[in-house]
Amino acid sequence: MYKSKRSKATDIPKNVKLSVFERDGGRCIICGHRGNPNAHYIPRSDMGLGIEQNVVTLCEFCHHTYDNGSMRDEYGRLIRDYLKLQYPNWNEENLRYNKYDWVKK
Repeated sequence: MYKSKRSKATDIPKNVKLSVFERDGGRCIICGHRGNPNAHYIPRSDMGLGIEQNVVTLCEFCHHTYDNGSMRDEYGRLIRDYLKLQYPNWNEENLRYNKYDWVKK
């Protein structure tokens, strides 16, 4: 099955899931329940990359609430602050897929 470069870039590879799971202790960073490293801070639909700096562990409830609920802004701030603590040089601009990235160089 063919996958576009964008789809590959926004997928969360197994090695990233393992690293994020370990980093987050296998717990939802919002509520502390057991979770999965499956939540993009910047969503795939907005070109969010499947990299450690853009992925966190959330439980099913918090993930659904973040993606579809009224807590999007509040949870987004919590996730952003958490990722900033984990990665001192964290920069939101580096978390999106850009197929024209070569133009900048």
